[in-house]
Amino acid sequence: MDLQLVRELHDSIKDCTERGLVVAGKWSAELYLSIPRHKRDALVVDPRTGFSTSTPARAYSSRPSLAFPASPTLTAGTTIAPEGHKVSPEPSANQEREAELEQAEEATLLAAQSYVTSKDFSRVVHVLRNCRSLKAQFISIYCQFLISEKKTERDWYKQYNIRGHPPIPFNRSLLYHLEVVKNATDPWLLFLKGLFLSRLDRREEAIESIILSIGGYPWNWSAWTLLGRCVGDGEELSSLLPLLPLAASHPLVQLFQIKTMNELNSPTENDLVMCDHLLGEEFFRGSPWVMSLRACVLYHLHDFGQAERQFEKILAVAPYRVDDIDVYSNILYVTENRLKLSRLAHEFLELDKDRPEVCCLVGNHYSLRAEHEKAVKYFRRATELDRTYLSAWTLMGHEYVEMKNSHAAIEAYRRAVDVNRKDYRAWYGLGQAYELLSMHQYALYYYQRATALRPYDVRLWQAQASCYEEIGRTRDAVECLKRALLGADARETTINLKLAKLYEELDEPAEAVAYHRRVVEICRAEERPVQDYARSSIYVARHQMVSAGGDLSLAKEYLERVASSNAEEVTQAADWLKKLKSVLLLRPPPAGESS
Repeated sequence: MDLQLVRELHDSIKDCTERGLVVAGKWSAELYLSIPRHKRDALVVDPRTGFSTSTPARAYSSRPSLAFPASPTLTAGTTIAPEGHKVSPEPSANQEREAELEQAEEATLLAAQSYVTSKDFSRVVHVLRNCRSLKAQFISIYCQFLISEKKTERDWYKQYNIRGHPPIPFNRSLLYHLEVVKNATDPWLLFLKGLFLSRLDRREEAIESIILSIGGYPWNWSAWTLLGRCVGDGEELSSLLPLLPLAASHPLVQLFQIKTMNELNSPTENDLVMCDHLLGEEFFRGSPWVMSLRACVLYHLHDFGQAERQFEKILAVAPYRVDDIDVYSNILYVTENRLKLSRLAHEFLELDKDRPEVCCLVGNHYSLRAEHEKAVKYFRRATELDRTYLSAWTLMGHEYVEMKNSHAAIEAYRRAVDVNRKDYRAWYGLGQAYELLSMHQYALYYYQRATALRPYDVRLWQAQASCYEEIGRTRDAVECLKRALLGADARETTINLKLAKLYEELDEPAEAVAYHRRVVEICRAEERPVQDYARSSIYVARHQMVSAGGDLSLAKEYLERVASSNAEEVTQAADWLKKLKSVLLLRPPPAGESS
């Protein structure tokens, strides 16, 4: 990571925080802290002057894009260089004028920033009413938006029990806010434009505006987060990456890619490689944020052991970090680590009981103890603290399923879908809830939505197969189980056994035999007890005996193994061995052998 990138990251802490983008400022500060000390020291002191240095924001060029052509006026006074090179011109007249305005308005801006810190947003708008600098405009418009959001949510909760009440609040002031920034060229105002467009579900326009914002000021992490929310799936992310105004090797692009794939619940081994690269000496070694990113990749790849160890390392360097603690609790829940989950719940409940992640952690603790009503209480508390907190809605639905309260589960899952239609878990939960109600056609619809988001998830294909079997569409059930095998472990036998059973029902013995033989081969290779594959062995042997030209030696081998075991099918195997002797006597010897 070169000194220029370090400088830009350093400056972004102040730039974001001054504008009220607290989360982005915190993100930059955490990342900056993890940069090697010698690079930070080289940045702080300019050897020529002895004073700390600072560089104004630079525009970055966009690589060729058909959909979103780069604007030459992303920021006033900056130009776009060919082939992705950074531009560092002398300050233009517009930039100088903006600097003069900020200097003239310094006292007002400082007061406004202090009001933002205390969340006194109405005073911010009032004190900035006569200011003309772009920074003042951004802070004022952003605070007006936050005021309208708060009012919208308050009104929404007042009408919570009214029939026809919308599932999520809708801010009717968004069109007004958008009108104010519709012709913006400043990267910060472009970010606000993208925010308003995304909230209005004008996704393509939002993506264009956000990309232009990133082109003007790359180190606003809030812009990258917003862009990730606009991405529908992994394919869409792949098509978006070439449109970004930074090279694929840029740390921001890699962080964005990994974060977005985690949010889509579909990271790959490649994302793990990028995490390891970013945690190297050259970038953000020891960064809890990047380490957490890596832990979430491992979690989604179902490598729970490694993910748990990664979270333990994170807590060793950042013991009070609440972010993603809910993911850690999910891992401990899946691995049924009651002791560690209990200890973690008590520690973080004392640390900050009003964080939704902590409520989720405590809910998982009670769920593992089968105290489902208490678990629901904490998951509901998490949704009250943050109505967009997806995990809590989904986990609440799971608890209601455990309590056999399908209607409450459906309501919770629907809330989760309203928050984020890209999360397969809520769709899968809806399918499970409707399956409990024996409404298999509805369940199928929701399982299919989940499968579209996660096409290689074995459970989803198995769930679909179960529904098809219930409604008598055996052939469709077979196709679903074949798809399930594509993502299953090579040593998996349950799906093979199910396929064999379905082919038996379809009266296609040759296909059934193929899957039964696969079960026998896997079990023998794994040295499993004969009981695990005795039935399959007998089915294969019987088919060889009754088929013309069947392999009798194979049948004999399979039957003898079962007959000499302590499996329940011993008597059955012995009976078939007697029949096999009769078949061997009746069958003529192969050509060339004497009788």
